[in-house]
Amino acid sequence: MAENQDELEKYGQPEGLQNKEKSHIQLLTVIGEVEGHECLAANSKTTKYEHVIPMLAAVEENPDLHGLLVLINTVGGDVESGLAIAEMIASLSKPTVSLVLGGSHSIGVPLAVSTDYSYIVPTGTMMIHPVRMTGLIIGVAQTFDYFQKIQDRISGFIVEHSRIQKGRLMKLMLETGELTKDVGSVLVGEQAVQEGVIDAVGGISDAFCKLRELMGE
Repeated sequence: MAENQDELEKYGQPEGLQNKEKSHIQLLTVIGEVEGHECLAANSKTTKYEHVIPMLAAVEENPDLHGLLVLINTVGGDVESGLAIAEMIASLSKPTVSLVLGGSHSIGVPLAVSTDYSYIVPTGTMMIHPVRMTGLIIGVAQTFDYFQKIQDRISGFIVEHSRIQKGRLMKLMLETGELTKDVGSVLVGEQAVQEGVIDAVGGISDAFCKLRELMGE
């Protein structure tokens, strides 16, 4: 029981339950904040990339697993770690489907589009905004160049793995009239599909059906 609980806390899917049901689908939940190289407060809901990355490598190597379903409800988090997870998902040879539940904000956007097909529930939200940095920074030209390179990496990934055009993405990212104290845009459900970020509006049954369809192919 304790072992199953540990697996549930790490990945959102107890290994024993998966074996018992002989499921060929691995479930990955991205919830709370994507944690980077520093540990967040103990009372924070986090997705730890040091748990997720080796699990994704195991999915690729496990012949009994034929697909990956990613459930997302995140406020964002560490840029480097989130992008690393997104790249891992995108590079899997097995079919992948994502479902945005609640929200997929900030670095959650690349995570949502990293799969072969993506869904968002009707009330789900996606916040698109420029890279933010916290803490003391040195205000020199090199620092701003570095920020721009990070932004280009994220924008490039989103454009490559979705249907949105780069110009439109940058316009949404730099919108000044929507968020009171920030720049950016919030897309709700169908809006994310219309903008070409997400493939379709749907729920958990749609996500499973699509993944099984891709697995069959």
